[in-house]
Amino acid sequence: MNYKEFVGQVQHRLELGTFGEAVRATRATLTTLGERLHEGEATDLASPLPMEIDRYLTEHEGVTRFDYDEFLDRVADREGVDRADANHHAQQIVAVVAEVVPPGNLEKVRNGLPEEYDALFEVVDHEADA
Repeated sequence: MNYKEFVGQVQHRLELGTFGEAVRATRATLTTLGERLHEGEATDLASPLPMEIDRYLTEHEGVTRFDYDEFLDRVADREGVDRADANHHAQQIVAVVAEVVPPGNLEKVRNGLPEEYDALFEVVDHEADA
């Protein structure tokens, strides 16, 4: 999947009016997730993604520990939306990422996060069950 296809999928899933809004949502979610992941996890998740997107995950030095509520606050602040929208957007963006990356890479990331982050993978889980 190339950059335009990836962002187009995000725009479609989130029913956003513009490509730019989808880019902003993608950047907010993946930048925040990248801050929370260890370098190897972030690199493994980023590698299969388009290069315009993979850098959001990997442009951080070191891991910052914060809970899922703080994750949502950071996404909401970066994207300029409320927490409910940030949660929905993050879940959908992770689902698009799951379409691109090998399942083992996503599972490695998931296993490296506290259990409270399971909410981030709800759409992925639902789609896998369907």
